[in-house]
Amino acid sequence: MSISIVVLTKNEEHDLPGCLASVAWSDDIHVYDSYSDDRTIEIAREAGAHVTQRRFDNWAAHQNWGLQNIQFKHPWVFYIDADERMTPELAAAVKAAAAAPGESVAFRVQRRDFFLGTWLKHVQTSPFYLRLFRPEKMRYERLVNPVSIADGPVGQIGGYLDHFPFSKGMEHWLARHNSYSTLEARQIADNRKQGGEFSLKLAFTANDFHTKRYHQKELFYRLPARPVIKFLLLYLGKRGFLDGKAGLTYALLQSIYEYFIVLKTREIEAA
Repeated sequence: MSISIVVLTKNEEHDLPGCLASVAWSDDIHVYDSYSDDRTIEIAREAGAHVTQRRFDNWAAHQNWGLQNIQFKHPWVFYIDADERMTPELAAAVKAAAAAPGESVAFRVQRRDFFLGTWLKHVQTSPFYLRLFRPEKMRYERLVNPVSIADGPVGQIGGYLDHFPFSKGMEHWLARHNSYSTLEARQIADNRKQGGEFSLKLAFTANDFHTKRYHQKELFYRLPARPVIKFLLLYLGKRGFLDGKAGLTYALLQSIYEYFIVLKTREIEAA
């Protein structure tokens, strides 16, 4: 079973060659670009990839537009970022799943994030992501760190998707997460405008999935000392200390990122 590939890019000349090499087995690779001004497009075309460009607005809108408008050759699509690499084991598992999906319309894969030469095996909140899917059965929600929602049963496959979030250096990671924190703060403010009054009861008892998720997120957003709680959750609760120096540094970076969100949310709501 052949599978189409979609890679989201914005100035990815550093990481794109390795990403494309890891999915070179596909005969339908699409680079979905946000008007890069480096060699990203040149690299994509040299590799034989199809290029589609669109101005980036927010993550959910951008990804949803791509699934609805890119002309994929095959019914199954695998989504990958430029700083990710598909392992041979995952490639084999993806092909097998697409050939015999059963009732599933999408599949989760396990991602390994690397930092300081270490697999962050413990400190991540969740290593599983919906990446193989029928595009007509998938949609995304949220301005940043979008939630993947499949319209049907979801399966899980073996193999690893390797991720190198610090491949462009700490400055790039910090700049990107500064941008992400702005969108997160906007998302929180938008949710509060649209979701009505917060209810602790609904956070645990609401029958509607979206209602429950809204109130659960609001519960987390209202916790005092949220950046400290996030550090403790990742470093102690998720046993990030087992990842050594990389785990400690990553947990601290995530708590700083959370503090950016707190400060920017306050600023938006005070305006």
